[in-house]
Amino acid sequence: MHLLGPWLLLLVLEYLAFCDSSKWAFEHPETLYAWEGACVWIPCTYRALDGDLESFILFHNPEYNKNTSKFDGTRLYESTKDGKVPSEQKRVQFLGDKKKNCTLSIHPVHVNDSGQLGLRMESKTEKWMERIHLNVSERPFPPHIQLPPEIQESQEVTLTCLLNFSCYGYPIQLQWLLEGVPMRQAAVTSTSLTIKSVFTRSELKFSPQWSHHGKIVTCQLQDADGKFLSNDTVQLNVKHPPKKVTTVIQNPTPIREGDTVTLSCNYNSSNPSVTRYEWKAHGTWEEPSLGVLKIQNIGWDNTTIACAACNNWCSWASPVALNVQYAPRDVRVRKIKPLSEIHSGNSVSLQCDFSSSHPKEVQFFWEKNGRLLGKESQLNFDSISPEDAGSYSCWVNNSIGQTASKAWTLEVLYAPRRLRVSMSPGDQVMEGKSATLTCESDANPPVSHYTWFDWNNQSLPYHSQKLRLEPVKVQHSGAYWCQGTNSVGKGRSPLSTLNVYYSPETIGRRVAVGLGSCLAILILAICGLKLQRRWKRTQSQQGLQENSSGQSFFVRNKKVRRAPLSEGPHSLGCYNPMMEDGISYTTLRFPETNIPRTGDAETSEMQSPPPDCDDTVTYSVLHKRQMGDYENVIPDFSEDEGIHYSELIQFGVGERPQAQENVDYVILKH
Repeated sequence: MHLLGPWLLLLVLEYLAFCDSSKWAFEHPETLYAWEGACVWIPCTYRALDGDLESFILFHNPEYNKNTSKFDGTRLYESTKDGKVPSEQKRVQFLGDKKKNCTLSIHPVHVNDSGQLGLRMESKTEKWMERIHLNVSERPFPPHIQLPPEIQESQEVTLTCLLNFSCYGYPIQLQWLLEGVPMRQAAVTSTSLTIKSVFTRSELKFSPQWSHHGKIVTCQLQDADGKFLSNDTVQLNVKHPPKKVTTVIQNPTPIREGDTVTLSCNYNSSNPSVTRYEWKAHGTWEEPSLGVLKIQNIGWDNTTIACAACNNWCSWASPVALNVQYAPRDVRVRKIKPLSEIHSGNSVSLQCDFSSSHPKEVQFFWEKNGRLLGKESQLNFDSISPEDAGSYSCWVNNSIGQTASKAWTLEVLYAPRRLRVSMSPGDQVMEGKSATLTCESDANPPVSHYTWFDWNNQSLPYHSQKLRLEPVKVQHSGAYWCQGTNSVGKGRSPLSTLNVYYSPETIGRRVAVGLGSCLAILILAICGLKLQRRWKRTQSQQGLQENSSGQSFFVRNKKVRRAPLSEGPHSLGCYNPMMEDGISYTTLRFPETNIPRTGDAETSEMQSPPPDCDDTVTYSVLHKRQMGDYENVIPDFSEDEGIHYSELIQFGVGERPQAQENVDYVILKH
């Protein structure tokens, strides 16, 4: 516990000291500079968190007295609650306030003021001592010139003259001199009196020349009257490339392509010294010694040569013309007009160009596909056509030689033409197979859109070059045509006819259907006739049943010709139109009263028209298969095929007569 006590006390004191310091915050320059007789301006700000400032004391070289727990030292300024107490010298001013400003001014300042200035600040509950260093020299100290790391010729640089001094009420000026002569360039002077720094600075911008190398630059400190106070000097080290570099041809005679040429590179001045040379020359060359160039078999493109003398930088000489004679170079075909794409019908001009020729007197030749076209520099077409498209080239020659251009392709754009529809495998194809119609055309650019039409000029939903019909049908037979479109225009083809014929299977199927239809029609006709006859027979039977009076009769052969009986008022003849091959007429005789009597039935070829429906007797039709007379023909068939006896019943109005008990029968044998 005894050992812990002092340590705990120390920790508490450090904590309190830290807490106390954390309540005060100061900002000001760390060190201020001045000279005898000048002044000092001390910009300062503070912050006390526990209230306003109540007491301020400025000490010179303060020392803390542990016995009294106070600071001892020369008091340059003191401010208490009662007011300001000026110093004996009356040269210190407190320009601050009780909130945050603690700026001070000392004018004049003396050498013995050098040391520490202590700002003793007291608030209601807290105290603080802030220290500021002050350096006062006997004579004005010189400014300091700052140069960029490297100065190059003709490059703008900034020279800075810095003096760590500035004070209101003591004006100064900085003057620039070059070799003792004031510089013509205008300098910019600025001052700073902030809590971060205090200084006076002058900046000079100028572009040094190589002749400034080694010259002396001076920054002179003067008072307000221009009196010299101090200065600083520097020597300029201006880096510059070699000067007045030239390229000299050693063999001045005219040079032709293939000759050997020797050149040298000379210069007048360089800083630093020249260490190497560079050359601008075409072809193969060598440098036998420093600054000497030798070119063997000089080429046509060695029109000029230049050299450079180099230290840290290179200085190039003006190119020297070798005046090498050579054949025309870079011959090419150039389109003069139109500037845009060439369309059929445009006016076109082609120019034969070349980059250089020595000598300059030249001749031109034009050719297309090996055929000579002209001898002018231009080739003109008043109205270009697609047939003019092709590969063109021109020739240029002089006294040294001739040079041909690369083949230049003349492309003519035109709308689709010569359209035709080709058919594969042909224009005649069997149904069920495949047929391909191709729209062939001549166009530039190629056709981009196709449209197909049928024989009715109806567009088809196909827009490719090929129209494929698979499987092809007979309905596809007809004429087709196509239309092609590109960026220039449209074109259409003539009609092409596609013939699609039936396959053997279809022909057989259609023949079978035809025969079947005919057979069906025949069967239907026969059935119709039979149904018609049956219907008529049924109708006749129904009529006989409705009109019969119940009398019996027999039918005789129609071929028998008998004298008709005398017809009484009760005889009635009826015609059977359904039995043309049977008995045509039958005569029925009815008794006058309800008592029946026997009568004869005779046949007759001609009778009067049938009576009214109320008196008509319905009869049945008897058909005899074998032709012959009932009286004398012996039948060769069974009795069922003989004469049939029919009873006709007449349904008259009134009560039906009673059946007679005595019935007469007639039996015929034949």
